[in-house]
Amino acid sequence: MTNLRPLAVAAALALGLSACAQPSGAASDGESVAAVPVTEAAWTLDPATSRLSYVSIKAGEIAEANRFDTLSGSVAADGTATIDIDLASVNTGVDIRNERMREIFFQVVDNPKAVVTAQLDPAAFAGLAVGQSLTRPLKATLALKGVEQEIETEVLVTRAADDRVTVVPTAPVIITTDMFELTDELGELRALAQLPSITPAVPVTFALSFTRD
Repeated sequence: MTNLRPLAVAAALALGLSACAQPSGAASDGESVAAVPVTEAAWTLDPATSRLSYVSIKAGEIAEANRFDTLSGSVAADGTATIDIDLASVNTGVDIRNERMREIFFQVVDNPKAVVTAQLDPAAFAGLAVGQSLTRPLKATLALKGVEQEIETEVLVTRAADDRVTVVPTAPVIITTDMFELTDELGELRALAQLPSITPAVPVTFALSFTRD
């Protein structure tokens, strides 16, 4: 079995990155770059080139890669950022495990998605030149199954093209089940799978791509 909450966190991180990507300051190599005016435009997550994944560990030593297949999100011109994670799209690579994650862990009938939100200040950034990157701290709120948690991390934002920005974390984000009151659900998954343990902490990573509308 796997723990999916970390994925939601990763989405949150990605969201913050996209917002940072709209504008930017100095280039990562320290060179001076002419500022690009911030335009009144929104940015939209490109699901075809975005990924959100995590690694679960069972029986103390067996690591398995998992992901969410359906993500959506945007950053409005006023800096309001939102990312939705379709919890029913969890993909552990095993059908019965996907079913248990949806029905027992996430209870998707009542909790179809996790939502990451952040309020960003577009005027605080200057503008990245194509090919340049910068790192930025990210603070966002993740809402999952009626519980909200503030997430803080650091992300690397790269302007891949005039109208495209990519965002990745500078290090995996560690999420634990107790952050979202999911310890009992994890225990139920462990019992069904007849496992001695499922590690309650998982590293989450992501690679998100945003395009300007």
